[in-house]
Amino acid sequence: MIPLSLAEVARAVGGSTYDIPDDTLLVTGPVVRDSREVVPGSLFVAFVGERVDGHDFAGGAVRDGAVAVLASRPLGVPAIVVDDVQAALGALARHVIESLGATVVALTGSAGKTSTKDLLAQLLERLAPTVYTPGSLNNEIGLPLTALQADEGTRHLVLEMGARGIGHIAYLTGLTPPRIGVVLNVGSAHIGEFGGREQIAQAKGELVESLPGQDEGGIAVLNADDPLVLAMAERTKARVVLFGESEQASVRATGVRLNDRGQAVFSLRTPTGCADVTLRLYGEHHVSNALAAAAVASELGMPAGEIATALCAAGPLSHWRMEVTERPDGVTVVNDAYNANPESMRAALRTLAAMGRSAQAAGGRTWAVLGKMAELGGEALAEHDAVGRLVVRLNVSKLVAVGGTEAAWLQMGAYNEGSWGEESVHVSDAEAAIDLLRAEVRPGDVVLVKASRSVGLEAVALALTEGDPGGTAAREGAAR
Repeated sequence: MIPLSLAEVARAVGGSTYDIPDDTLLVTGPVVRDSREVVPGSLFVAFVGERVDGHDFAGGAVRDGAVAVLASRPLGVPAIVVDDVQAALGALARHVIESLGATVVALTGSAGKTSTKDLLAQLLERLAPTVYTPGSLNNEIGLPLTALQADEGTRHLVLEMGARGIGHIAYLTGLTPPRIGVVLNVGSAHIGEFGGREQIAQAKGELVESLPGQDEGGIAVLNADDPLVLAMAERTKARVVLFGESEQASVRATGVRLNDRGQAVFSLRTPTGCADVTLRLYGEHHVSNALAAAAVASELGMPAGEIATALCAAGPLSHWRMEVTERPDGVTVVNDAYNANPESMRAALRTLAAMGRSAQAAGGRTWAVLGKMAELGGEALAEHDAVGRLVVRLNVSKLVAVGGTEAAWLQMGAYNEGSWGEESVHVSDAEAAIDLLRAEVRPGDVVLVKASRSVGLEAVALALTEGDPGGTAAREGAAR
């Protein structure tokens, strides 16, 4: 963060100072909400959670070097007291961003936000110092904490924005107003909470509505292949830049295919030229993510050849998103257990099928270890049934459906599509899946593990990799 005096912090957040002998003292370290992350010069933010009250750790934070605590009550240690700690954190983030003048790039979508953010960060870092959202910290707390990592040298701030309802993205853009906004897609994620894809589109479009006008440098980067996203062009004053495989797009991919490793190969076409790309990431769905990142980089001055070079070199920065591990004994594990929705589940299964072609030719098998897709509301039965059917249509060797009712629907879909006997099995939990896989997986097999985060299927992938008897597995493109 840029150095700020405690007096300036108090003014920015509308707070009152308590037990501060000298309000000219500077906050020079990071702003943190976990007292274990405090270093000398930090500002510790005391949130009240469901199980833990951050105020209880204020004394320890100050002893460890925090200059002060942002709190909702006096604590007997240096503190800036406010009525609403969350709102104050957001106000501080906005104050810092307005002071810096860095280009803020915000992105949202039903799927692919984190992967696209990771790609974009790696491209923009080649142009100038860039701060970006770590992992998926894309809500009203994680986003301002990310923004507050920016300092005087930061030129690009890449922020992922999530939403679970109408108004959420509008709130986030108020904290860190973007100049460039990217909308990736409108899918089925959280459809049970929103009520329908039209409502999801309404929420995601709040991003482009927040952008400055074209004369002020505002740019809306929209997916030309998604009709609901393309329609958002009518909701913004910013200049519109389209990406996708559509001929309407100024940043396009042509000749898209998957190689035998499941990695996308395509020709990138931008206003500054064309270049060939082979992604290190796995799955054809990453082509759209790469095009979105390329569109932003192109607008910020990166030529097509440099964009292609950067995309070819870029790897995943976040764990458990199509993270591929090749075990010494020849088993390949694809850990995509961070989250799941119908679109990402289909994309992962198609990638498994592509990766499995050469494996099956050599006698190996493909395994789809799948669990519940959460927050689908009334669409849950149909969507789980459809995924189970797709497993069969893609000729996946074996489905392991893990969990309760939704997992039973997955297996029933596969069964109704023509999978029975040993081709599919329903197990109760991750532990049962681990036991089954350890007993039956053999060299040459490819295993995909995917479900919504609440299912905890990462335990299955980690048991197959970190617990493999052949030694330490070499993770390809593991998060750095």
